[in-house]
Amino acid sequence: QVQLVESGGGLVQAGGSLRLSCAASGGTFRNYAVGWFRQASGKEREFVAGINRSGDTTDYGDSVKGRFTISRDNAKNTLYLHMSSLKPEDTAVYYCAVSWRYTSYAPRAGRLYDYWGQGTQVTVSS
Repeated sequence: QVQLVESGGGLVQAGGSLRLSCAASGGTFRNYAVGWFRQASGKEREFVAGINRSGDTTDYGDSVKGRFTISRDNAKNTLYLHMSSLKPEDTAVYYCAVSWRYTSYAPRAGRLYDYWGQGTQVTVSS
């Protein structure tokens, strides 16, 4: 059983930056691909970014490519999402997730993830 706890969300002005963290416990974090997803009010969950277990392969959703950076520190069992040039449309609850089944890359489909955090709210004001 893996527990995930996100932090770092908050209110930021458009053009600003935030760094989200996701602390993992209860499992061998370094063995899993992990990802960030987000869900805005009234919208479907969206893949934001993913990273493989070794951290050398990343993937980004089209809407965040070039602005967000995903990284992980396996020694600290922590996943990060550095967000810059934030836009009001980035406003959402952000979730981290772990996939038991994938290691060499992080899938984009949320149904392929097995554990989820409780989410952290990011609000970008215009």
